[in-house]
Amino acid sequence: MPLYIYESIDRQGQTVRGDINAPTFEGALERLREQGLVVVDIYEAAASARQKSGTLFGEKKVTLTDLAIFSRQLSAMISAGIPVTRALSTLAKQTPNTTLAGALEAISRNVEGGMTLTDAFSQYPNIFSKLYISMINAGEVGGVLETTLLRLSNQLHKEKKLQAEIKSATSYPKAIGIFAVCIFIGMLVFLVPTFEQYATSGETPFISQLIFNLSRSLRNHWYIWLLSVVAIIALLVLFFKSRYGHALWENVKLKLPIFGPIISKSVIARFSRTLATLVDGGIPVVQALQIAGPTSGSDLVSTAVDRAIVRIEEGSNISTPLEESGLFPPMVTHMISIGEESGTLPQMLDKIAEFYEEDVETASKQLSSMLEPIILIVIGVLIGGMLIALYLPMFNAVINSGLQG
Repeated sequence: MPLYIYESIDRQGQTVRGDINAPTFEGALERLREQGLVVVDIYEAAASARQKSGTLFGEKKVTLTDLAIFSRQLSAMISAGIPVTRALSTLAKQTPNTTLAGALEAISRNVEGGMTLTDAFSQYPNIFSKLYISMINAGEVGGVLETTLLRLSNQLHKEKKLQAEIKSATSYPKAIGIFAVCIFIGMLVFLVPTFEQYATSGETPFISQLIFNLSRSLRNHWYIWLLSVVAIIALLVLFFKSRYGHALWENVKLKLPIFGPIISKSVIARFSRTLATLVDGGIPVVQALQIAGPTSGSDLVSTAVDRAIVRIEEGSNISTPLEESGLFPPMVTHMISIGEESGTLPQMLDKIAEFYEEDVETASKQLSSMLEPIILIVIGVLIGGMLIALYLPMFNAVINSGLQG
């Protein structure tokens, strides 16, 4: 059970310092409250030690999980009456992520120096997204920062889960594809030469000769093959990073067989969840759409949302321009329309996000069972075809010797 070091004030106004064991950070705060103590500072001893130890490879990436935990803990501390600057400084000592810890210390100093919380968080765009900063601004202006931070924590947890589902759906075919390529190369390098000796006499079948030539080329000029593969990969990366290549990929990825529907559903789920979080947090609809569009993960959706914003500013509702874009299913635009008319837009958007998140989860689980036989057939044809091609010269040699005899 983690050990938390705390500083608090008792009922007599005396400062009390000590430590307490609790399963969670929130649990430690609750136990101290039950003892009649007002917590001034609290942090996990082990986490503080980890932070001081630093990291061997420079800055550590701040993950969605790090931000979700930080948001929930900051909300709990603000609810307990701890000043924001003290809460940020405390969490900087507690977080095991040194990059986040350094940012929180700087944010705490900037806020103490008179900077607004929103401006202080805005100094770190590589850590805190536009969504995060906008929600902090809404919570700060509306005086509901602890509630806003809880919404952010839930949003980040669900975003992390969605990313994990998509990664799970694509990891299996990637692993099998790499395995198949390794097997194919291994056969060319180690297995083919042992069969090549049977092709020394007589006519060699075309497919067998092709594999023999490929094997010799790979063994004798491996550096050319390696450089060629690296060059092709580099050119593909540069192409898809270019404006034309990126636009081409954006148009193609949503229409891909098997993977396209999963990508499309995840985009809609992410857009709906982000928009629901922003609108429910008090962000105006137009500003919420400006943030939710780019965070959806699709430039096509982002462009469609930008066009919808123009129409909305001219007096249109939200659902009509989104429906006309052709990127949003009728169910989505219909539920958005109902939400607009009934004043329950955040709730409707949450329901849309939950539906598509569950759909992505189901589709990702079905994907493995659907792809497994296809991939096994492809690998079987690849390896089986090579083995047949390798044995053909032996069969020819046996047949020729039988005819001669």
